[in-house]
Amino acid sequence: MPELRKDPVVGRWVIISTERARRPSDFGPDPVRTKGGHCVFCPGNEGQTPPEILALRPPDRPSNGPGWSLRVVSNKFPALRIEGALEPEGIGLYDRMSGVGAHEVVIETPDHTATLATLPEAAVTDVFWAYRERIVDLKKDPRFEYVLIFKNHGEAAGASLEHPHSQLIATPIVPIMVEEEMEGSARYFRKKERCVWCDIIRQERQGNGRVIREGEGFIALAPFAPRFPFETWILPTTHRAAYDEVGPEEVRALAVVVADLIGRMNRVLTDPPFNFMLHTAPLRAPSPNHYHWHLEVIPKLTKVAGFEWGSGFFINPTPPEEAARYLREAAP
Repeated sequence: MPELRKDPVVGRWVIISTERARRPSDFGPDPVRTKGGHCVFCPGNEGQTPPEILALRPPDRPSNGPGWSLRVVSNKFPALRIEGALEPEGIGLYDRMSGVGAHEVVIETPDHTATLATLPEAAVTDVFWAYRERIVDLKKDPRFEYVLIFKNHGEAAGASLEHPHSQLIATPIVPIMVEEEMEGSARYFRKKERCVWCDIIRQERQGNGRVIREGEGFIALAPFAPRFPFETWILPTTHRAAYDEVGPEEVRALAVVVADLIGRMNRVLTDPPFNFMLHTAPLRAPSPNHYHWHLEVIPKLTKVAGFEWGSGFFINPTPPEEAARYLREAAP
């Protein structure tokens, strides 16, 4: 029997289509395979990218050259540009402003064939620490209200270059999906004086079968009302609203959980394309009690079609309890 499930944060309804229930082998996504060839992100091609904003390399190696373990550069084809003023204006009932923002690429490793699941723990930690450092720096620019960190892995997930990388975009407005989370969690807090994500963690610990793993201050779980098959959230178990408030040990622990989860997904789903998005409190919000930063990881297994676009409902053919069980059983 199909189920309708409601997300407790934003109030979004999802159809869990149990009559269409699909096992991991039923999806058959094309595994992500590297093709090789010329790559502007590989060592020796540093001159083909914009200058470094941040890089990790030995102190005796010059900037914008080989010898690095991680680089952050501006996107050569940015969605928003760093130069200029916002210049907001109204045109009748419409609003507009200049396309000002920052669009950066985090080149995660010099190894063209590596993934977050195969990199050493220290290298994955460096990636997530670089995210924090860039948020802290971009927060100083008063034009920016939000920094979204995201990763597209595989062509089907939107990656135009296959070398391991992720991106960040700083925007002068808060994205609507984060705004919905802020509003939903604020409503919940007004009613119950508790963080909704902290309550989700407490609820899932009671043994509903959706926890994938927990340890070192983080929990990975399949949400109660997931939009997509094998959608997974990673949350700090100690309440924290903003990602830029994390310390080195927390980042190291997060890196362990992320690498482990991606490894499990690779084993269960045969290296699927995926997206992840880091949702954190807006830059100008004083660390709100009702918000809880988190990472959403979504394998690209199904397509959004007319019903979803027209209704706002998502149809998920894999119950989260089943997805979590497959991922729990895929421990190394």
